[in-house]
Amino acid sequence: MTDSRSLNTRRINWPIWAGFLLSVAALGSYPLFFAQFPVTRDFPWANLLIFAAAALLLAMGLRRAFSSHPRYRGKIIGPILTVASMAAMGFFVFLIFFASRRLPDSHGAPRVGQKAPDFTLPDINGKPVSLTDLLAQAQASASDKSEHPKVKHPKSVLLIFYRGYW
Repeated sequence: MTDSRSLNTRRINWPIWAGFLLSVAALGSYPLFFAQFPVTRDFPWANLLIFAAAALLLAMGLRRAFSSHPRYRGKIIGPILTVASMAAMGFFVFLIFFASRRLPDSHGAPRVGQKAPDFTLPDINGKPVSLTDLLAQAQASASDKSEHPKVKHPKSVLLIFYRGYW
């Protein structure tokens, strides 16, 4: 036989709270953790997945709270936490995809077509390679047409800068 008190006891609606905590974790984890790694910094797929899981939990919690069965709590706090979570998601998406495009240009960076300053960096074997050495090799191969007169030899060096690190 069931106790009448246990039927009247309302349970905590844990999906609402878990969804809210997950959305707060997704918002804070990008600058504190995921921005350190190129695979999650360049496109924040991990945070978007966490936000999606939070949205799923919030939807489950709201469905529980507003179902015909009055067993679960959350009719008041559920919508409040859901709106706060959606605001956090919107704020994250705005910062990552829109506000980051408005960052100012670097005034010290060379422009397209501008001659690059000389530098020396290690290659994949750790051997130092300088821009002047590369340009000298390109000029030497361009002036040496005796080996293959019909082959076009490079006269310049193409520099490609990647954001991030290897």
